Amino acid sequence: MLKVNSEFINSMKLTDNFNASACINCGSCTALCPLGVNLLPRLLFRYVLMGAQDKVLENTENVYSCLLCKMCEDNCPADVHIVENVRALRVYINRNIYGLSRR
Repeated sequence: MLKVNSEFINSMKLTDNFNASACINCGSCTALCPLGVNLLPRLLFRYVLMGAQDKVLENTENVYSCLLCKMCEDNCPADVHIVENVRALRVYINRNIYGLSRR
């Protein structure tokens, strides 16, 4: 069962440049990922847009596995800010799960 967390949705909407809704689900990012991480970023961003915080947190390891190399972003036909979106997820997890704050 998918649990929707509206606070999670709202906090991600406040993040500058989080444009996951622009994703057309073409799969270019997944095909180009040098790590072969199938979840990033397509499904992960869908979880965010649906407010499925639990699903995002289940995949924390994948969020931190991303190399931020921009290979996916440079080839994205929808100009999704993939690297910034992943960074935004990392910031959210750092602050809200690990209790870390930016100085």
